[in-house]
This record gives sequence, C-alpha cells and structure tokens, in this order.
Amino acid sequence: MLQDIRHSIRQHPKTWFYTSWILLNLLQSYGTELLDDEAYYWVFSRYPDWGYFDHPPMIAILIRAGYALFPNELGVRLFMALMNTATLFLIQQMLLKNQQKLFYTIAFSMGVLQIGGILAVPDIPLTFFTALFFWQYRRFLSVASLINALLLGLIMALMLYSKYHGVLIIFFTFLSNPKLFLQWKAWVAAAVGALLFSPHLWWQYLHDFPSVMYHLKERNAPEYRFAFSLDYLTGQVLLAGPLIGWLLLYAAGQFRSKDLFARALQFSLWGIYGFFLLSTLKGRVEANWTVPALVPLLIISHAWLTDSAKHARWVYKLMPPALALVILVRLYMITDIEPLTTVFKDEMHGNPSWATTIKEKSGELPVVFLNSYQRPSKYWFYTGDTSFGLNTTRYRRNNYNFWPIEKEWQGKTVYTVDRLLERLPDATPIETRKGLTYGKAIPSFQSNSWLRFQAISDDLSITDGKLTPFNFSIFPTSSADSLLTGTRPLEVVLDIFGKDSMIARLPLRFTHKEGKWSGNSNDSVSLAPGFYRAKIGVGTVLPLLYSQNSASVKLKVE
Repeated sequence: MLQDIRHSIRQHPKTWFYTSWILLNLLQSYGTELLDDEAYYWVFSRYPDWGYFDHPPMIAILIRAGYALFPNELGVRLFMALMNTATLFLIQQMLLKNQQKLFYTIAFSMGVLQIGGILAVPDIPLTFFTALFFWQYRRFLSVASLINALLLGLIMALMLYSKYHGVLIIFFTFLSNPKLFLQWKAWVAAAVGALLFSPHLWWQYLHDFPSVMYHLKERNAPEYRFAFSLDYLTGQVLLAGPLIGWLLLYAAGQFRSKDLFARALQFSLWGIYGFFLLSTLKGRVEANWTVPALVPLLIISHAWLTDSAKHARWVYKLMPPALALVILVRLYMITDIEPLTTVFKDEMHGNPSWATTIKEKSGELPVVFLNSYQRPSKYWFYTGDTSFGLNTTRYRRNNYNFWPIEKEWQGKTVYTVDRLLERLPDATPIETRKGLTYGKAIPSFQSNSWLRFQAISDDLSITDGKLTPFNFSIFPTSSADSLLTGTRPLEVVLDIFGKDSMIARLPLRFTHKEGKWSGNSNDSVSLAPGFYRAKIGVGTVLPLLYSQNSASVKLKVE
C-alpha cells in the first residue's frame, strides 16, 4: 500500500502536491479561531461598501461570499485558502526553469505560504492577483493584443481593490520596461484599471480620504530608531523562510536576465523591498507589507538555484526541519492546551470563552468596548451579538467611526467594557480567559464619534499659553449648528499629546460666521516650547472620556 502511494506520488506529483495543500488549508481554516484582524474584516463584510477606513473592499467581498456558504471560521477563510493554492499554481506556470521538485521543496519550506496562506487578510488576495498580474503581463509581452490589455487592466484594478500596495507592482513593472510608456495598448490597460478602481476613489472622496489622512496625519510617526530598519530586514528573512529565507534572497540577488518578464520580476522584488526599507525612516513597517514580493522572489530564486546544484542542496537539506516547524505551529494553532496558550496570550485561542464570559456579565445588553476595533469584532463573531467600539482621543479612528451602530444605540442602555473603567467606583471586575477587565451598565448611552473635525491649517499654535483661534470644517455639515451652538452644545476639547501620552486638555468654544467655523479656548496652558500633537474630542456619557473626532495635527508652542 505504502509502495503504491509512493509510486503514485512520483507519477503524479502535481496532483498530490495541490490536493494535500488545499486539504490542509481547509482543515486549518476550520479548526483555527480567528485572529483579531480577521474578525474585524468579518465585520467589514456585514456592511458591504466600496471602501473602508483601513482597506479597499476585496477582503470584505471574499469573506461575505465564503461565510454565506459556511457560517464559521472556514467560511471566513474559504476563499483565502483557495486563492493561496491558486497562487502557487500560477507561480508554477511562470517558472523560468523546469525543475518541479525544487519548486515543491521551496514551497514546503516557506512557512508563510502554508500558515499565513489561510488567514482572511488583504495580503492573500493581493498576492493572488499579483501572481495573476505577472501571468497576464507575460501573455501581454508575447501578444500585445487589445483583449490582453483589457485583461491586464482588469487585474490591475483587482490588485488595488485588494490592497493599495498593488500600485507598487504596477509602478515597478512599468519602470522595468520603459517602452510600455510609448505603447498605446499599455495605456489602455492603465486606463481600464483606473476606471474600474474609480468607485473606490469616489468613496474615499465622499468620506474625506480617511485612509490617506490616517497614514499622513493620524498615525503618529515616532523618531527614527535603527531598530525599525533592523527589525524590518530580519522580518523579511524570516518571512521568506523561516530557514531558507537567507538562501532565497541570496539566490534572487545573484539572478541575472535581460528578458523583459524577468526584469519585471526583479524590479518589483527589489523595488518593494527598497520602498519599505526607506519607509522605516518614518516609523515601524509591518513585515507582511512585502508579502506580494514573495511571488517574484520564488520565481527568480528558483531559476538561479536550478542552475546551482551546490546551493540547491541546502534547500533539500533544510526542508525537513522547516516543515517540522510548520507542522508544530499548525498543531498549536488548531489545538487549545490551556496552560500553554494562556502563557502565550495569542489571538487564536480562548475567544469563545472570553466572549461568553462578557455576554453573561452584560445581561444581554448590547456591549460597547473602548479603544479597540479587535475586541468588539471578536465579541460580535463569537456571540452573534452586534457590538461597538468607541474610540477616544488616546486611540485612533477606525471603521467603527463610520458604521451606523453608534447612532442606532443613542439613548439605549448599553454595557461598556474596558480596563479604563477600573477607576469608576461602581464598575464590575470581569475575570476572563484573556485577563481581567471591567464592565459597567450605562442607562442612556451618548457619544458622537461619527462627527469629523478637520482643521483648515495643518498646524495649530499656542502663544503665551493661549491657543490661537483656528478655522475648521465639520462633517457632516448638516449637524454642526445644532450640535455646537444649540441650547445644549456638545462638550468639545483639544487634547494635547507629548511623545507617549496626553499632557494637557483645553475646552473649546466655537463661532460660526459667514459659513466659516472657528475654534478657540478661554483657558491657558503651560507647556515647554516645541512641537506636540493634538486631537479634537467630543464628550461622551462616560466621565472624562472623549471620542476621537479629528486627525492628529501638529501643535507648535511658542
């Protein structure tokens, strides 16, 4: 029997490889609890739209389709598992050298392709459409027909609908072949891609470009530390491995070719790595942001290793321990050995228990979490009860600022959960699988985090302890008059932050003349001269907690 299986594997390696790969993906998808971001993207799928605060809509579409078939973790991840397998199939079709055994060995040695390939995150569809883009680009280079140009444009749009990073693939591919700029069919492809992506751009415009504003203004960039660059470089080696990452990167660096398709792969690979290395000068870069680069990395490293038997031997030698590590991680993800998983405090264990404990304490009331998009999303998924995340000035905005949940719950009795409630005398301690938190019933919930204030100038200033009056816009404009200058105006503050924490708070007053809004403060503040960050917050029903209602802006103290 065993001998027959071995013979079948040798005769049909491709069938065995892809069958085992997809079956393992589906089993892992079903048996592993959701990570924080996966639960958040599942909430995306509850509200179909052309865009979201954090990402374009592709991940929401795929989750919604899969969850309609299987209303559990498998449904959330179904299309990720399928796309991950299809990505490898496309890569195999594009190999520059015909050495299939080496390809299978490299694939089994790359942990991120196996473990990360099931996760319901935007990187998976982006990587799939990146592979599909290169596959179609090679067809376009072979036959520059109008139909191939139209298909290339469609795939460009699908990459961008998956994640904005897809623009790097398009840019570096065009850069690798300057003749494309003189080829009208290449411009047709670009125009089709832009046209198909325009609904998302329109969504960004209608919502004041929240994704752009977050990265430019709201995401506070710390002072550069060498650790940012070192962590990034280390992360890329591990992401490509974990054990053979160094070898694949070395092989890709040694590869040389004048072929236009190979040049596109090289330009995209090193362009992406270089772009994000430079990005570490502005702050920490997540290792997974370069995942699409694994497509060209696998193809060109495979081509060089095929011609270098000495180096290829290391791939075969390191595959068994790499695969053993992957199997151990897979087993850990799919099982729940409480002493072990409690020590690591990871995202993929104990979620149903945690959610059930909070649901029991809430007494069936709707639950509001503070300063988190992860916890309300996890609670919602594992209890089936709609939840809301209220973001204060100490946190950041996310898509809970846009969904209609907040407005629907105004005036209702809700149950608020957070460690911040510890300071309230009547808050109830809640011991959960994920640690101690506190809860409190709020008889008449009031908040307005859906309001958006935008200072006209990028900089605010304080001179001699007094805030200089500043002009601003407020969205939606129809709500401004009644909420800011009515008989019971909202309590609005300007919270001022140093490097790590809030250091001052100024109550704001408003005037509205000739269609323009202006804000100032009668209070004084004593701060050392220099530059700070500031956010506008609106009072909530909870004492001393203000929702975040603006991007972070620079504040100069003179």
